[in-house]
Amino acid sequence: MRLGIIGSTGHINYVMNGLRELPHVHLVGVSAGSLGESIDNLIRIVHQEGHSPTLYSNFIELLDQAKPDIVAVACYFHDHAKIAAEALRRGIHVFVEKPVATSLEDLDMLKEAYQSSGQAQLAAMFGIRYDPAFYTAWHAVKNGAVGRIRLLHAQKSYRLGKRGEHFTSRQTYGGTIPWVGSHAIDWVHWYSGERFETVYASHSTQDNGGHGELETTAMCLFTMSNEVSATVSIDYLRPTAAPTHGDDRIRITGAEGILEIRDQQVLLINGNESGVQMLPLLPKIEIFADFVRQITEGSVCLVSPEDAFYVTEACLRAVIAADEKRVIRFE
Repeated sequence: MRLGIIGSTGHINYVMNGLRELPHVHLVGVSAGSLGESIDNLIRIVHQEGHSPTLYSNFIELLDQAKPDIVAVACYFHDHAKIAAEALRRGIHVFVEKPVATSLEDLDMLKEAYQSSGQAQLAAMFGIRYDPAFYTAWHAVKNGAVGRIRLLHAQKSYRLGKRGEHFTSRQTYGGTIPWVGSHAIDWVHWYSGERFETVYASHSTQDNGGHGELETTAMCLFTMSNEVSATVSIDYLRPTAAPTHGDDRIRITGAEGILEIRDQQVLLINGNESGVQMLPLLPKIEIFADFVRQITEGSVCLVSPEDAFYVTEACLRAVIAADEKRVIRFE
């Protein structure tokens, strides 16, 4: 099976880690995906991993000449949908960085390309689903650990550091809610299984260290089906001296218990045992390997195309709500 990588801006580590489990997948080509994007780091990494792909001058050349079976798309965020759609129209499977689109118009275009592609498959890089703590919590919730879910709160907190130029413009960045917040918005949908009904959101560019239009803080309030409520907080204000780059958390309140993920631990309180239970973590699964096995073996990847499209829509509607300072209703 032939693989191409387009871009070096997103989580290419997912691909590299998965390839170690996939000896039948051969990296045949790499290219930049966006104007002005450097792939020097990508070239260095693939050579360190023992791969010798051909370097193409642009993604169209890669798609047409390398003839990959799968492409991983991880360029500047506003180009995700365009490049993924070009691959799908050629019948190529797509593993694409999130958000899969930065506008509702591009999202509709990508969905149409996917639906008309025939057998081509797509997954977004919602890799935190596969993190042992989040994966363990999902199984616990599925098995009824907290009963019917009534309330969720998710948190994404990152160090800001020095970001690339494309982060400073809404046109190329798309916004902090779709980039950072997409994981947390994915979690509240994934754990609850509910549909989004309305969203109100706010965001701010204050204290962004000279990063132009990059929002450093955001908050989203979703109402969901079955009267479930969910909040998502997002920030780039984690101090440089913090022990880790990110602090990912979620609190899931059910009719029969409460489950929390914090500091890579899964903590559960319910009526089955007294006190706080620390759940043993399930082994880590590699998201890219999971996607490839869906293609080659017919298994079911943990991230479906419908998940990718629906969560992206929720992110983009939250951006509109924040920009326009009003409640947005989902169709």
